[in-house]
Amino acid sequence: MPESAAPTTELTSQYISQVTNDLDHNVKEQERVTEELAALQEQLATLQRDHTVLVNMQQALGAPTTAPEPARTDSAVVPSPRKKPAPASGARRPAKKASAQEPQGKKTAGKTAQPKLVDLIHQHVAGQSEPRSAVEIAEALRQAHTERAIDTKVVRTTLENLVAKSRVHRTKQGSSVFYTAADAPGQEAASAREAQPETATA
Repeated sequence: MPESAAPTTELTSQYISQVTNDLDHNVKEQERVTEELAALQEQLATLQRDHTVLVNMQQALGAPTTAPEPARTDSAVVPSPRKKPAPASGARRPAKKASAQEPQGKKTAGKTAQPKLVDLIHQHVAGQSEPRSAVEIAEALRQAHTERAIDTKVVRTTLENLVAKSRVHRTKQGSSVFYTAADAPGQEAASAREAQPETATA
């Protein structure tokens, strides 16, 4: 009996050692995949922000919107491993639901006709009694339209396009550039006052 028990014990020890090694390898692989997943999700979030900025710039330039719809974020979420602790998997579930609901919210917002960025900028400038810089206009629009991603560079480009179309006037004070609507109150009077010294000297 002792002779037959010895090989059995040795074989069991080998199995235990093998299972322990496999388990360690499994845990390390889970950690590696989790790190890669986090990096990919961060990269996806960056691409989505860039997509929003580019679409706004395209709208500001008046080009037809031909950009394809971004991929649904919930399809990029990989299910958490079964052996992960319960709190971690529980924490991931609400995030997945939120990511699944977010594109639906965007589609619903897209169905309701939103004003173009160029119209928002022109309306804001037209409602100002004093010249405003591109930074001030962008900040005011961000506060008034929190649901939209408004980039200062896009606002500046749109303002320059409005200047080219004579819908907005551009004035320079030192190194700063300010914008006023062409039909803003008092704009014609200001232009007349600027023209008076020239007629007087002539």
